[in-house]
Amino acid sequence: MSVTEAGATIWLTGLPSAGKTTIAYELAGRLRAAGHRVEVLDGDEIREFLSAGLGFSREDRHTNVQRIGFVAELLAANGVKALVPVIAPYADSREAVRKRHQSEGTAYLEVHVATPVEVCSVRDVKGLYAKQAAGEISGLTGVDDPYEAPESPDLRIESHTQTVQESAAALLALLAERGLA
Repeated sequence: MSVTEAGATIWLTGLPSAGKTTIAYELAGRLRAAGHRVEVLDGDEIREFLSAGLGFSREDRHTNVQRIGFVAELLAANGVKALVPVIAPYADSREAVRKRHQSEGTAYLEVHVATPVEVCSVRDVKGLYAKQAAGEISGLTGVDDPYEAPESPDLRIESHTQTVQESAAALLALLAERGLA
């Protein structure tokens, strides 16, 4: 790894249980093995430590995404591959993060982990879909709260039709194609 290695933010957006975090950690391992500096900014950890106190209103979700985008850009500007598996349900919030990166001259890739809600609800990694169905929670992204899918992401991953390894390989290929891996 050289001192001048280019950093980048790789934002993985998608529904809850789409596979964003699993793919991010698989990619992180591959990048680290190749000598890259990598950080995974997991949405759940960010909510606990950086965005504690924020709820799930549109305004709070926007604030959360902007905070994560700020940290990701700082890392990426300093040669780190910042992998960001965060739902980020609103297109305007994601676009604001992209624009911040562009204004700073920092590489930013948006990856849509396009797993259908029917598949996500079966995976239900955190039990959110079951809680929503039982009436215990509301505001679940993609069910009773909106999710605005990216219209033209840098990469769309259909995680329900390929393995985690295949998804990470597709992302790694994109990074290589853009001169970032």
